[in-house]
Amino acid sequence: MKIGQNAVVELIYELVVDGEIADKTTKERPLDYIHGTGSLLEKFEKNIEGLEPGGKFEFTLTPAEGYGEVDPSRIIDLPMEAFEVNGTVQESLLVPGATIPLMNSLGGIVPGKVVEVGEKFVKMDLNSPMAGKTLNFSGEILSVREATEKELKEGLHGEHVHQCHCGGHDGNCGEGHCGEGGCCGEGHDGECGHEGGCKHEDGHGHEGGCRHGEGHGEGGCCGHGRH
Repeated sequence: MKIGQNAVVELIYELVVDGEIADKTTKERPLDYIHGTGSLLEKFEKNIEGLEPGGKFEFTLTPAEGYGEVDPSRIIDLPMEAFEVNGTVQESLLVPGATIPLMNSLGGIVPGKVVEVGEKFVKMDLNSPMAGKTLNFSGEILSVREATEKELKEGLHGEHVHQCHCGGHDGNCGEGHCGEGGCCGEGHDGECGHEGGCKHEDGHGHEGGCRHGEGHGEGGCCGHGRH
């Protein structure tokens, strides 16, 4: 069977950015998703569409085809109070270069990188770590099958069962459909910090957001969630 709309695809891939491996999956822990449902980057899906099990791929995505360019509006100053837990600022987390999960006004997780720590404010970069990067993918298709009605309705891993509502759309918080609204922490949520909507999530939000991203780069780099 070839990869097409609503096919369940299992694959392995390696992502090279700036000459170094930024993300990868293995046959023991592959990436699986339902094709054509917005789970992965659109151009990633288009580049592997039509392939069959055993098929190999290698392609490059420009920043525009990946995570876009660095957006200056997503580099914001948050008040020191935003990093308080039980009235105490978690100073151990406020180290330039460290990534801290923030919660926006919609309850979505937005990973932010500490840029600078001041006396009253912390400058945070909410851009994706892959923003402005050229993405070099290679990999192999392991299996392809038709999704069941239950999988299409509930999600491959049941992620549609608890849906979020953003911008008037019923999106699932794991498939990236409501990223622009902020539910998945993948959208353009820079304004939340300016309005005081972001807050520190007590260090427990690394795996609380999207599907395809348990320790494999930025939401799996080719997708928006957990591997």
